[in-house]
Amino acid sequence: MNQRPKIDLGMSGYEELFMNDQERADLKKPKVEEVPLSEFSPFKDHPFKVREDEELERLKDSIRESGVLVPALARPKSGGGYELISGHRRMAACMALGLETMPVIIRDLTDEEAVITMVDANLQREHILPSEKAFAYKMKMEALSHQGASRQVGEKWSVSQISEGSKDSERQIHRYIRLTNLTPELLQMVDDGKIALTPAVELSYLSEKEQDLLLEQMDYTDATPSLSQAQRMRHMSREQELSSEELYDIMSEVKGNQVEYVKVPMDRIRDFFRPDTSVKQMQDMIVKAMEHYSRYLERQRDRDAR
Repeated sequence: MNQRPKIDLGMSGYEELFMNDQERADLKKPKVEEVPLSEFSPFKDHPFKVREDEELERLKDSIRESGVLVPALARPKSGGGYELISGHRRMAACMALGLETMPVIIRDLTDEEAVITMVDANLQREHILPSEKAFAYKMKMEALSHQGASRQVGEKWSVSQISEGSKDSERQIHRYIRLTNLTPELLQMVDDGKIALTPAVELSYLSEKEQDLLLEQMDYTDATPSLSQAQRMRHMSREQELSSEELYDIMSEVKGNQVEYVKVPMDRIRDFFRPDTSVKQMQDMIVKAMEHYSRYLERQRDRDAR
């Protein structure tokens, strides 16, 4: 006996037949649950930092007065508990206020879906460090490639997809991703505003050893590379490995926006200072010595005039 074909009404149960439109819409809304903070684990390799800044203080004030207005997002972990996808700052604020639970939406997401969702949610933040953008864009690019959702295999098309939902152009996203090749020390200087993004991208093409040598010379000369200097370093590095002496020669040059100064070879004055004396300390001590010498000459002139 032939069975009648089943008709899919797009409903989760027979009871939905008797619901009105508003009740059906409410049924499809994501469910918000109050979950203990102790059940959350941070997202693996989360690139966005939770900083104790004014933004976090404003969030604490808001939660203290009105509670958590926007639920966090998490996914179940195989061993129990939940992996937090978005809401790390809200969780930090709740913990600081002594709260035990936080409203959260639980969703089953693949690794790739979780990464993409995490990056997209956090890129909406007001203040984002260059290093945060760098690793976030790289994670999303890799997730799109693994997911196979890109329009064409390869980095170009996944970066193209990222730019569609971002304020940054494809070229700018490529530049941010290049920053992930910097050593942690140099990347921190980019975050601190000591090295601009464009020269930092050029420095990212240097080997790790060359970057370490550069850091030593930057400390020694108390200077950071300009764009033209960084470009020359990259070009020279392609030819052969940069030496400490070559990096010193470049870093000790006078930049166009610097005032004119007297250049004295280091071996002429190094013996007058302790081995651990920095270049800036040497400069300060030399200026003080010249001030004392100037006062001595003035007293000498006064005596001769009598």
